[in-house]
Amino acid sequence: MENWSLFSLCVLLGLTSRWAVSFHSYSGAGKPPMFGDYEAQRHWQEVTYNLPVHEWYFNTTNNDLNYWGLDYPPLTAYHSLVCAYVAKLLNPEWVELHASRGYESHSHKLFMRATVLFTDILIYIPAVLLYCFYFCDGFSKQKVATALCILLYPGLILIDYGHFQYNSVSLGLALWGILGLGLGWDLFGSLAFTLALNYKQMELYHSLPFFCYLLGKCIKQGLIGRGFFQLAKISLTVLVTFALCWMPFLSDPKQPLQVLHRLFPFGRGLFEDKVANTWCSLNVLIKIKTLLSRETQLFLSFALTLLFILPSSLKLLSKPNLWQFKLALVNSSLAFFLFSFQVHEKSILLAFWFSLVAMAALSFTSVWLEPPAKFPDLFPVLVSILSFLHFLGFIIYFNLVQLMEPQRKKSQKKTN
Repeated sequence: MENWSLFSLCVLLGLTSRWAVSFHSYSGAGKPPMFGDYEAQRHWQEVTYNLPVHEWYFNTTNNDLNYWGLDYPPLTAYHSLVCAYVAKLLNPEWVELHASRGYESHSHKLFMRATVLFTDILIYIPAVLLYCFYFCDGFSKQKVATALCILLYPGLILIDYGHFQYNSVSLGLALWGILGLGLGWDLFGSLAFTLALNYKQMELYHSLPFFCYLLGKCIKQGLIGRGFFQLAKISLTVLVTFALCWMPFLSDPKQPLQVLHRLFPFGRGLFEDKVANTWCSLNVLIKIKTLLSRETQLFLSFALTLLFILPSSLKLLSKPNLWQFKLALVNSSLAFFLFSFQVHEKSILLAFWFSLVAMAALSFTSVWLEPPAKFPDLFPVLVSILSFLHFLGFIIYFNLVQLMEPQRKKSQKKTN
């Protein structure tokens, strides 16, 4: 009973921190012509509500892809559509085609903030609490401390509530996937991760560890007998989930191809400006974009990414345990951020957030893993939206946890 009381306190602190950030402005507010990611999310609601499915990812007279065109998988579009139906009931002006472009009001901001908070309560927070309850070693207070670290992770709160996105949906679904695999519910875990992948394509960062872990478990059971049937059930679960998510786009071969084109915009180049990955850093000395062709850049990034994620992932084929699985997830997300093609600066969320999830078993990760060079560039965003107080609180709390950790280990050794 005491455990759940402490976990309830964690939830209240997490919700308070999120809503406190949402009181303030957001990046791009009152700044035409694009108005920031807040407008992108609102515009996707406008597009999905007013246009037929076959126009969502195509450039048409009613859908200008240069103005926040949809560039996430179908599940994100469906989520936008559900939000749009609610918005239409509350105020039709919020999703009126063309006329709602750049719409800003206090009531609409409250609605948009509430949609993020609702998805956190529905998907993200339950996954965090159950993960910490079942898979964090140590006493109840240590489980609560880990849950609080994850729930108060400032990068996710800032980007979802200050900058305005729904990253907690894909991360929450991925965590449900980890939870399912850890509890032995392989079909449920496969379903949850497939949904995460169909919500944001960045979950590809974690796809190989998931695949190798599940395949390793099937190999361990024996591919001739029980393992083969388990592999068949997992494969069927993944295929059916993908088919259901993509069904509205399968009537015309051009539809899925256009969606894929929007999801993987190779034409944008090897990297975004000022992203602290290998290519951006190397470009200071060697102008890679000038010296190498686009095809060579793509091949090189793919080869290096694969090279750095393979060792930890392939190990799961012979040792498919949860400990190795979590390490492989952190390694894979870091390798993708450092070496993959077209990395966005917010992709570091995937690496840092999973290092927090793995912290329960590998506490030193969060100590030696330094913030990326891109982090200082978020400072103007922090100041502009007055959302930095939860950062200070998180840093103070997190350092207290880290300072207490060695003492706890010493006391455990003495008792042993």
